[in-house]
Amino acid sequence: MKTQRETEREISQAIIRFEKEFMGRGPLEARTYIIDDMVLVRLKNVLTPAELKLAESEEGKRGRYLIKQVRQELIEQGRPLLDAVIQDIVGIKVVSLHTDI
Repeated sequence: MKTQRETEREISQAIIRFEKEFMGRGPLEARTYIIDDMVLVRLKNVLTPAELKLAESEEGKRGRYLIKQVRQELIEQGRPLLDAVIQDIVGIKVVSLHTDI
């Protein structure tokens, strides 16, 4: 039987792999926390260079909104795959998914 830490590490690796394969670029760092019945994954440095430029532009507020919208749509399209990967690791059906950038 896996320890909680091993499960957290496996989830982090799976999320990084998903981001690289589905989104085109993975985070530089991922940390997973299992808290009661929740899985929290914190990703660092996930934005592409183009997204960073868009977010830092003079119209940064609009750029950040666009980045969030595009990423949310991509996550929704990849959600069945993401849910299946997490369910395979933890053995429990994913009930909901919440993201923010």
